[in-house]
Amino acid sequence: VVRMIPDSRLPPRHLHAVRTAKTFAVIKWESPYDSPDQDMLYAVAVKDLVRKTDKIYKVKSRNSTVEYTIRKLEPGGKYHVIVQLGNMSKESSMKINTVPLSAPDALKIITENDHILLFWKSLALKESNFNESRGYEIHMFDSLMNITAYLGNTTENFFKVSNLKMGHNYSFSVQARCLYGGQMCGEPATLLYDELGTGKDSSATQSGRATDVAAIVVPVLFLLLVTLGIGFVVLYMRHRRLQNSFTAFANSHYSSRLGSAIFSSGDDLGDEDDEAPMITGFSDDVPMVIA
Repeated sequence: VVRMIPDSRLPPRHLHAVRTAKTFAVIKWESPYDSPDQDMLYAVAVKDLVRKTDKIYKVKSRNSTVEYTIRKLEPGGKYHVIVQLGNMSKESSMKINTVPLSAPDALKIITENDHILLFWKSLALKESNFNESRGYEIHMFDSLMNITAYLGNTTENFFKVSNLKMGHNYSFSVQARCLYGGQMCGEPATLLYDELGTGKDSSATQSGRATDVAAIVVPVLFLLLVTLGIGFVVLYMRHRRLQNSFTAFANSHYSSRLGSAIFSSGDDLGDEDDEAPMITGFSDDVPMVIA
């Protein structure tokens, strides 16, 4: 068994990030030597590389492995973390990038006569760390010219874009506005527009196809409903006629003396010998002549 000689001048070992979120980060390290026999005081310095500010936290622990959560960070920030013993011994350092804000949802394009309108959902609906006063910034990429342009920013949930050229492919992106010299930005939501210079984006094309299908399906369904309605009317009229014919037939065979209708059997219908006289038996006093 090899044990390290306690030396307070050694740096903390194996400093690394366990988890990184939007507003906090969990870091972990090991003591400078194995199995400390007393509480050790660590200094955790957090340097904000964007805002150019510093914060120092003190952590006391006797454990060989120390875990600490750095809070009050900003989404999309960049930080330099330094951990060392309180006596300002050798240090261990690392860099942390926090998770940026999410991209806006439901980015859509509406085409007008001489311009287009970009629409999206408010980012504050799903991001508690986002304030509408921060606003959004809009970028445009022209694939034909291979140029990316910054169109501007807005605190609204829509943006007007004009002076688009026919035959060009455009990609629009909307994200939470960047802070401090183009840093600490949100994730962009991107949408392709005017793929073949037709003035329609992909979502508009899909909606147009849906409209065409609806224009075919709706008349067909209407014709089917009309046909079914006419069929029901014809069946109803035939039923009424049959009912009236049977009523007239029954009334013509009604016997007031018996109080009911009298019908002949089906075997007698169409018999050609109905009018022939009935043959009676022969009398005994009438001679039978056989030729």
